[in-house]
Amino acid sequence: MDNFQPAADASHFLVPAKLNLDLRIIGRRADGYHLLETIFTLIALYDHIWLRKKTNGSITMHTPVTGVEPQQDLCVRAAQLLRSHTGTEQGADIWLNKKIPIGGGLGGGSADAAVVLMALNRLWQLNLTTDQLLHLGVQLGADVPFFIFGQNAFARGIGEDLVPICLPKQWYVIIKPPVHISTAKIFAHKDLTRNSKPRIMPDFQAGQHWRNDMQSVVLAEYPAVREAFEALAEYGSPMMSGSGACVFLSFDSESAAQAVYNKVSDAHQAYCVASLTRHPFYQ
Repeated sequence: MDNFQPAADASHFLVPAKLNLDLRIIGRRADGYHLLETIFTLIALYDHIWLRKKTNGSITMHTPVTGVEPQQDLCVRAAQLLRSHTGTEQGADIWLNKKIPIGGGLGGGSADAAVVLMALNRLWQLNLTTDQLLHLGVQLGADVPFFIFGQNAFARGIGEDLVPICLPKQWYVIIKPPVHISTAKIFAHKDLTRNSKPRIMPDFQAGQHWRNDMQSVVLAEYPAVREAFEALAEYGSPMMSGSGACVFLSFDSESAAQAVYNKVSDAHQAYCVASLTRHPFYQ
């Protein structure tokens, strides 16, 4: 999708991915949603979005994602939700260059939706507050509020209750296995634990044991994820992000991360990226 050409007067926005450095399932609501506690970090792996406002009210996705119907595309849904909520008669042209792997647990679709909400709020001069955007974002997906929040966070609930957390600079080697994980399947799995002890607020300490309560279930169900996990396990203690499929290993230095990336990237779809402290939209 690198050969398309957005309109010259379209505004460009960087869309960062995320990792779940820790993810615990502490219960389930009456409506079936799982109650989580997680530590989110932004990472320098980006989708690219271009937006151009229109006056005729139409929302046009010029770069549809393969296999996704336009009306199901999160960018389109975000624009339509914002337009419906505010009653504006404005519209938008949207171009998306997808670099964050789909179905990897890196939040790419949610990140795209968040940027569309934030950017069109600015381009359409709607002046919604961040809290109002957060309320809209959770209607699109549990990870969307984090990207609107725009900084590393400890999240509770279904992911919408966010508190800033200070994280040290890290570099990550990420492997994306060639498999798509069904989040619904994992959440419904008989072996998934849902009784982790809630925490008030974690401290990020070197050597602290982080975990992902979905990881053992995914590793058992998806051999490709286990293979990627074992490839990184030769160099440290990897973890899975979200409900997978991506697994990652953290490093204190770029050189150490690059050395491991060089070893695993021949056999796997891999990335070597730095952590971020703030969303580029707010910088």
